[in-house]
Amino acid sequence: MTTFLQATIAGLSLASIYALLALGFVIIYKAMQVVSFAHPAVMLFGAYMVSWFAVDLGVPFVLAVVLGALATALLGYLSERIAIRPMIGKPLFSIAIVTIGLDVVIRTPINNLIGLDIRGVGSPWGFNSWTVGGANLPHRSVAMIVTALVITLLLFLFFRYTRVGLAMRATAMDQEVALAQGINVGRIFALAWMMAGAMAAVAGMFAASDLAGLSASTYIVGIKALPAIVVGGLDSINGAVVGALVVGLAEAYTATYQSSAAPWLGSNFSQVVPYVVLLAVLLIRPYGLFGSAEVERV
Repeated sequence: MTTFLQATIAGLSLASIYALLALGFVIIYKAMQVVSFAHPAVMLFGAYMVSWFAVDLGVPFVLAVVLGALATALLGYLSERIAIRPMIGKPLFSIAIVTIGLDVVIRTPINNLIGLDIRGVGSPWGFNSWTVGGANLPHRSVAMIVTALVITLLLFLFFRYTRVGLAMRATAMDQEVALAQGINVGRIFALAWMMAGAMAAVAGMFAASDLAGLSASTYIVGIKALPAIVVGGLDSINGAVVGALVVGLAEAYTATYQSSAAPWLGSNFSQVVPYVVLLAVLLIRPYGLFGSAEVERV
């Protein structure tokens, strides 16, 4: 039971990171009907900025996270205005290819800045933990889960009760009707990229706050979040959260039990589990658990 509880804690921690990233994917998709393949690189940029503020400049950690999120939101704004906005009206496939180019443009200089050394992000949690039911509950895991819950709740309130949130929902449903109602659709596009960038920075900070630290391979975390949105449904906020939970828990349980239950699968099989879950869900529900059946895939 203790082993199961420990695996569940690890799964919820992973799901928190995947949820923050998946929400960014979905917000951009709902606004523009485009999957941003640059999102993992944006996450890496955000994690580096938090590390730069907290470690290199000595800024207090919380302030460093805020500044890192703002810097990454600015990167999202510039990406949308410079690379994506001129492509409006072009085939969605072309826009998706542009986001792949953005990924390379953002990731290459950040990898050079990170170099071969492992960087920290100045997180205050260290390796401290509580003991719950015989399992270790790291302070870092609690911070990750609580932060993801708070951000998800704030997003729900934002989309449901604010004028800007309602404008974003209207734009997601029909851009032409939104324009006819006086909504500045271009501003909505930019806001979507900024919000996604800020959340990616927080996710990247959490991903880089474990033993592995911040390195070029932190980028892989962002890649593994992509199955979460496909599992949940590309256009569903709720689906992004559920998809992140499914993928995170499946990965953690596999990492815990696979070596004894199916050792012939080899070590680190858990790293491919998100894609196994992705394939399994797509075979049953091609548009994801909560996605709309009429969604056009890119």
